Amino acid sequence: MLRHMPFEVFLGLRYLRARGHRTNLSLFVWIGIGGVFLGVSALIVVLAVMTGFQDGIRDKIISANPHVLIMEAGGRGVADGGALAERVAPVPGVVSATPFVLQQALFTSPNGGATGGLLRGVDLATPAVRDAIASQVRFGSIEPVLKGSEPAVLLGRELARSLGVAPGDHVTVISPQGAMTAVGLVPKMRRFLVAGWVEVGMYEYDASLAYTSLASAQEFAGLGDRVTGVEVKLANPFDAKDVGRTIAARLKGAYWIRDWMDMNRNLFAALQLEKLALFVIVTIIVLVAAFAIIGHLVLLVAEKRKEIGILKAMGAGAGSIGAVFLVAGMLIGVGGTVAGSAFGLLLIWVQNTYKIIRLAGDVYQISHLPMKLTGSDFAMIVGSTLVISFLATLSPARRAARMDPIEVLRYE
Repeated sequence: MLRHMPFEVFLGLRYLRARGHRTNLSLFVWIGIGGVFLGVSALIVVLAVMTGFQDGIRDKIISANPHVLIMEAGGRGVADGGALAERVAPVPGVVSATPFVLQQALFTSPNGGATGGLLRGVDLATPAVRDAIASQVRFGSIEPVLKGSEPAVLLGRELARSLGVAPGDHVTVISPQGAMTAVGLVPKMRRFLVAGWVEVGMYEYDASLAYTSLASAQEFAGLGDRVTGVEVKLANPFDAKDVGRTIAARLKGAYWIRDWMDMNRNLFAALQLEKLALFVIVTIIVLVAAFAIIGHLVLLVAEKRKEIGILKAMGAGAGSIGAVFLVAGMLIGVGGTVAGSAFGLLLIWVQNTYKIIRLAGDVYQISHLPMKLTGSDFAMIVGSTLVISFLATLSPARRAARMDPIEVLRYE
């Protein structure tokens, strides 16, 4: 096999093996390989954790929010939400289109607890909406909201905890929009039965959101037959922008249309920036390894001056001499990259399989540390590491290629 190997590759491999008085040079080889190994492993784990958290938050947002919102531009509410929903439902990609009511309110309990939140009235007659809400119920039942004898509400888990209420208790909901009476403006209040707790998985939702029937929310908000808008669920949430444009064309710009990507643009931009910043910071480990590669090749070129002069005197070109040291440096980079990639992927598999690193569920809403590495992230890590390793070899290889064999052999 060695007979058919180009001599540049053969010499590059040979120069990496330390023997005799060259044993100290092997330290630079192992530092280089170890640095690349640690850098690649850290990059894989860091980006996998960031992507896992980002996807986890995105999935929770998708499950808790409508994919497309249709609202009246003036903020007065939609006069005929049912008719508007029927116009939107035939759009390709739409699973359900239902009217909703959203009202800011103050929730109070008999034991003195009080906290602000959002009262959301949804059309529970639509199977898709009813099933989505029912899947979030963790304690209690959705039945009192569907067909109870009195208005009922499903509280977010953290909201119910802060109020100190359980299913079967009652809460008083106070609207900031008071009712005008003979004695002046009086806050509008309504007593609701707590039917159960729902859990979305994100603290800001679980601590502020409450679901009730559409009719109860309309009556409480004083909207009459009007609704806040129409919420649209899609077969593929990532088609929200295209479907939103189609809906806007069908409605001829008469309504204000927003998708879940626009409503959470700042959050995802911040997460992406944090991911990029961590990538740049951890890449410094690979840069340190690159300096070790440069140090090894510089010392190797200095030690092999005589051999370089003999090779050039025998007819070896400058390109071939440079390729020898290029191969030696790239072997360090490739070896560290392969080992680091294998170790990083192994850590991801172990964590996702056995869930060794646990998290406080009441803080992070995730029971274990999520890891997910995309193909593009892996290609970026490997590609950037190999490019850095290649750049580290250029200067020593060029120095070796430019040596004058006459001057070298004269003083050797």
